[in-house]
Amino acid sequence: MSLEAVILAGGLGTRIRSISGDLPKVMLPVAGRPFLEHVLTALSARGFGRVILAVGYRRDRIRAHFGTVFAGIDLIYSEEFEPRGTGGATRQALQMAETGDVFVLNGDTFAELDYGAMMDRHKSLSAQVSMAVAAVADLARFGAVEIEDDRVIAFREKGLTGPGLINAGVYVLRRDLLDGFAADRHFSLENDVLVPDVARLHPVAWRMSGRFIDIGVPADFEAASALLAAGPLAIP
Repeated sequence: MSLEAVILAGGLGTRIRSISGDLPKVMLPVAGRPFLEHVLTALSARGFGRVILAVGYRRDRIRAHFGTVFAGIDLIYSEEFEPRGTGGATRQALQMAETGDVFVLNGDTFAELDYGAMMDRHKSLSAQVSMAVAAVADLARFGAVEIEDDRVIAFREKGLTGPGLINAGVYVLRRDLLDGFAADRHFSLENDVLVPDVARLHPVAWRMSGRFIDIGVPADFEAASALLAAGPLAIP
């Protein structure tokens, strides 16, 4: 089965501007290669055949580097000419999807998990939304998720401490999930869709056990550089 994904790659990277300069965040060199190269190479090894890149800031740099095929993956570009938030960018990109259920990933993070098995679970339950969750030793830096019978039942704001589960930012969405939102609307996938509609959407929770790599802030960027210098991204 060939998998399809939307990768959100349009961010300005303001929190990491001291490192990125005018580069799009996904083009930051990590262990000698743009971070997006690491991500696409790993996805190719796990059966992804088509990726829609939701691009905005300096999209020309991304297109010039990757073209229309990379690591055996067909690349399609969903161009954002003004910021629309994670929800608006996802809604636009999903209109270009060819499959009924599509992964949505953040371009500045990567979760090492079995994407094929996550999709199989999503389809077997006829879910509208599935999301990867990760166990952390201390919730202090994160918002938490509550799970019951392998379904997400609530999202909690930052402020809790101790061990718990967090949203890993990897989703499977029905292609038409966001069709009710205006095409030109700026909105957040998390705060305007998942959080207020969690009871209706009843997201399936996929528990991941692999590493979670993030380059969103300088400290995490340095940690990711060290990890990827030691070896490539892995998918179980």
